[in-house]
Parts: sequence; C-alpha cells; structure tokens
Amino acid sequence: MEKAHKTHTPSRRSFLKKSASLGAGLPLLALNNNELFAESKKKPEQKLNILILGGTSFLGPHQIAYALERGHKISTFTRGKTKPKIFPELFNQVESLIGDREDNLESLKNRKWDVVIDNSGRKTKWTKDTAELLKDQVGLYMYTSSVSVYYPYTGDDFSEERKLVMEIPADATEDEKYLYDYGVMKAQSEQASRDVFGVDRATIIRPSFIVGPGDPTNRFTYWPVRMEEGGVVLLPGKKTDMVQYIDVRDLASFMIHLCENKIAGSFNGAGPGYPMDVQSFVHGVHACFNSSVEYVYIEDHEFLKEREASFVCPWVLPTGKFLGMASASIEKSLANGLKIRPLAETVQATMKWWHSDAVTEEFKNSIKEGERSFFKKEKELIAAWRGPKQ
Repeated sequence: MEKAHKTHTPSRRSFLKKSASLGAGLPLLALNNNELFAESKKKPEQKLNILILGGTSFLGPHQIAYALERGHKISTFTRGKTKPKIFPELFNQVESLIGDREDNLESLKNRKWDVVIDNSGRKTKWTKDTAELLKDQVGLYMYTSSVSVYYPYTGDDFSEERKLVMEIPADATEDEKYLYDYGVMKAQSEQASRDVFGVDRATIIRPSFIVGPGDPTNRFTYWPVRMEEGGVVLLPGKKTDMVQYIDVRDLASFMIHLCENKIAGSFNGAGPGYPMDVQSFVHGVHACFNSSVEYVYIEDHEFLKEREASFVCPWVLPTGKFLGMASASIEKSLANGLKIRPLAETVQATMKWWHSDAVTEEFKNSIKEGERSFFKKEKELIAAWRGPKQ
C-alpha cells in the first residue's frame, strides 16, 4: 500500500492524503546497496532490460538497486521533475526517459524491453495507454497494485482469488466513495494490464504497507523512533488485532525475482509471514532498543475510534469495512520466492537511515513534532484514558 495516512482520523480520505506533502521532504538514503539486500547466491543467467514507469520515489530506487546488483539494465520513465532521493548515485547507471503518462509517451516508442514495471499507475487510463503502446515491445507487464483492491475488507478470504472491487456502489456516501475510489482504480488498472498483455504476460503485485529505510511517510517509522525514545507509550488495540507490512527491500527483490523467472499471475505482498498481533509487533520493535518503556494498553476500540485514533500503522482499527485489512494471504507469494526478513532487520536498517546525515531535521520534526504527529496525539489519548487526576 503506497499511500500515507493521517494517524488520528478514521477516514481513509486523510489516511491516503498525506504522502504528497511528505514526499517532498524525503531525505537521501545514506546506506549503501550491499547493506540493504542479502547477497544473492546465484546470479541470473539472463540479464534483463527493465523499464520502470516511475522509479524515483520509494519502491523504485530499491528495485533499481537490487536489479543493478543482479546485473540487469534499467530505464526509467518519469516527468523529470523529481530527483531521486534514495540511492541518487545509482541513477548514473540508469537511462532516464522523460515524458508524461497523461499525454506524452513519445520516448517509449520504437524501443524494446524484457519487462516493464508499472509503479506509477495512478489512473486506469495510464495503465491502458502504456500497456497498449508496449504490448509488442515488452515481454512481461508488471503492475504495482495494492491490497486496497480487496476493499471493503470483510469476509474471510483474502487470497489472490478474492473478488476485486471493480466499481463504486451506487449507494455509497461521499466519504465511502473516496474509500472505494483508490481500490477501484487499482483493480481496473490490473484488469487493463491483463486485457492487453494477457494473463500469461501480466504480473500483479498487491502490497500491504510498504515500510523500511527511506519511507517517506510517518507510519512504520513512528514506532522505532518512538521505542528508541522510550517513556510512557500508548499501545493501541486488542491482543487479537493483527498487523501486516512488508519491508521495501523484500518487496523489491521479490518483484525482480518474478521478472527474472517470467512468473505471471497475481501476488499479495505482505509480511511478516505468520500471524502477528499489534502487541507482539510493538514489543518486537522495542526489543531492538535499551530504552525504558511503560506501556499504556488501550484495548477499547470505541474509545480509540471516538478520539480519531483508528490508524497507527501497521495497526488499523479492525472494525466495519476494515475488519480484515491485515489478513492478506501470502502462501502463493512465499511459494513463488518471496523472502521475508525479521522485523529486527527492518527496524535496525530504518534507524540507521534515520540517524544518518541524509535525514534532515525538517523530516524528523515532521514525524516527532508535526501537526499530525502521533507523538502529540499519543499524550492526549493517554491523558484521556487515565482520566483526571484525583
């Protein structure tokens, strides 16, 4: 899931809205490539020529780093307006094609690639247009979708065979329309790639929350930063509330693995590979630090909802249409090569990046002291939960 959230509101409108403003302040990633990916035991026999639509934000640079390490060639297609803030030095080895997915695909014409990875498909039209243009120039079309195609998250089947949300219900309210809109766009874009390339040449990736070093949002990063600081910490949700997330490096390497092996089909991208509840997640993050922590457990869903604290990702209040959001099945992905690193590795890499010179004070302040910072919201919630002093 590649969009951000507003931690103190139950509305997905604010849950999705924030990434654009945060992305502008994303710092350069200081870690080198060898620290981010486990050394591959066997290099691919065939070196691929890969086109990435997008590629300069969060997931793309990690894909590029891993692909270059594996010996592949990379071209990116962007508007040329955003300089890569992660692995900027690697882009000297990348062919940069300039255009606009809305109305200028000229630089993609009369070229051939083995694979196209569509990271920037934010409109169904964009996916359809690029797929139509590239169908005879590319072997495999990989579309980066989202578990949002399963919205509303009701029922008990969250496998890749689940029926997708292809249209907004006629009786949806305005807020519900916004909730449905993103999932519908992704589902229709998936279908567009299949319609053009066929099911044997289309690969769909549906990530959950993408986390790790270089994350431009305040979601996962909040937790290791908060645990390092220690003190009185709010732990939201019941013991039975589940969480899911995926390290950006695991997602990137899995996607390149599928490309190398020409594996078509739909795949959920989530971790940690086993059922993890929110309390185990928070304790697992804290295990990476020596800070003294006093937990305040707030297991009252209604209390949290009433005070607009429904999203402290990767925890999401599991009620109503979000009941099964952390239930994506990854059996198929694991069987096809997805490797998931321990939570501690994700935390340690995230904090190494956080403490590097590459992370600006402005970015740190946006998480620790910003208007929407959960650091501030946390104190209000704890005070309300404990009630007035006697």
